[in-house]
Amino acid sequence: MICEVDNTAIDVKGLVKSFGAQKVLGKIDLKVRRGEFLTLVGPSGCGKSTLLRLIAGLETASEGDISIAGHDVTKAPPKQRDVAMVFQNYALYPHLTVAQNMSVPLRMRRLGRLQRLPLIGSLMPQASEKLADIKAEVEAAARSLAIDHLLARKPAQLSGGQRQRVALGRAIVRKPQVFLLDEPLSNLDAQLRVHMRSELVQLHRRLGVTLIYVTHDQAEAMTMSSRIAVMFAGQILQVGTPDAVYDNPDHLKVAQFISNPGLNTLPLALILGGPRGRLIDDGLGTIAASGSELTVGFRPEACAPAASAAVSDLSGRVLLCERFGAEAFIHVLLHGAPAPVIVRVEPSQASALLPDDVIHIQIDPAKLFVFGKDGMRVRVQRRAAA
Repeated sequence: MICEVDNTAIDVKGLVKSFGAQKVLGKIDLKVRRGEFLTLVGPSGCGKSTLLRLIAGLETASEGDISIAGHDVTKAPPKQRDVAMVFQNYALYPHLTVAQNMSVPLRMRRLGRLQRLPLIGSLMPQASEKLADIKAEVEAAARSLAIDHLLARKPAQLSGGQRQRVALGRAIVRKPQVFLLDEPLSNLDAQLRVHMRSELVQLHRRLGVTLIYVTHDQAEAMTMSSRIAVMFAGQILQVGTPDAVYDNPDHLKVAQFISNPGLNTLPLALILGGPRGRLIDDGLGTIAASGSELTVGFRPEACAPAASAAVSDLSGRVLLCERFGAEAFIHVLLHGAPAPVIVRVEPSQASALLPDDVIHIQIDPAKLFVFGKDGMRVRVQRRAAA
């Protein structure tokens, strides 16, 4: 069956996955554009790896449809989907060399059963020509990943980053339409993860393929992706570019997850009770009049120390100062607040503050997010400038 598509590489419609009575995914709709780098991000257990395995054909959908390049593959086996998957644990054969590991998918696809036999296989008709082509393609992929000097080694002789490159190389030689990567960097140390993020982005640009990447690390999602899909409890809450999701979250959970340090949240009543009442004049008062239970969220960079109480929105006392080189964060306990708020400051400002010091805070009204009791974003109608 051929579906009418334009630039869509993967089209997921109404996808549901249940394991017995437990529903893991509920009515997922997602379009992935041809050649884009889309990241599924969310906390552990939200269903992102299950969605990836359904696209790969490693799990069977309970309901819904999956199309790849316009072909309905909902019931097709993995080998008919033209996708390559890289797993978290690399899934390398320990008894094979790097070259042999990378050649496995090509040997399985191009060689007959007798041609794959260890000793006499190369003597079979046309086997030598096929093996020569496979060898050349493996070496070309290895050169592109800078692991051509490792082809004779076995996985136990490689570092974590080198094993990851081998797993990527094994996927590359297949030349699939779609790459699926399931938390491939989670086993690497922090410094190597940052390096491999850059390498993956450059590799995607060179190959120009469609890539779906799964991670629970928001930094990976924000720095690598063309678009991100934020998942919670088997649902996709928002899909968009990293900047769009960060600047305009549609749900409280999205705003909290895509935030480092965490999102500050306060009851709307506490915000409106600030000394100046300035925020009431920015449209929040109208929302408050609805009588709904509302939560206001703002990121640490949306607030700053005020010069005095007269020009502040909120006041409190310092609990903790955290310094991270070129930036610093202070944790402030506001009167009546359920939890401290985090404020980003200059390191010089943090150095001048001590625990229990009283501090006054200004908030940028344009960077406030308002959420309803159900967690959905409530849009604020800002007043036009006079």
